[in-house]
Amino acid sequence: MSQEQRRHARYDSLNLLHFAMPGGIDPEMQGMGRTLNVSESGILLETQEPIEPNGTIELTIGLEDNLVTIEGETIHCRPTPDHRYSTGIRFSQMSDSARAVLDRYIQFFEERQQKR
Repeated sequence: MSQEQRRHARYDSLNLLHFAMPGGIDPEMQGMGRTLNVSESGILLETQEPIEPNGTIELTIGLEDNLVTIEGETIHCRPTPDHRYSTGIRFSQMSDSARAVLDRYIQFFEERQQKR
């Protein structure tokens, strides 16, 4: 049995977002995806195409009525049973305003989960 190693709780979330891979193998790689879950330190992103692991990724996410840009590092990319890809992303840089919006978003999911 595997022991949980995450530092932050993850909350299920389905939000569309835009991603870009500046400086990657294909610097033109960009597209749309959706978050499957989110935490203070990262997200699980679902896309139609694989995303290279160990690369820098820029995410533009719609949270509440705000668009925020967050930079992260791709940790892993795995195929899913429905012929898509899930990519684990660890946040690395974000502005204070993006952090504030992300914190409110996570709080919303915490409250929603407590009501269940």
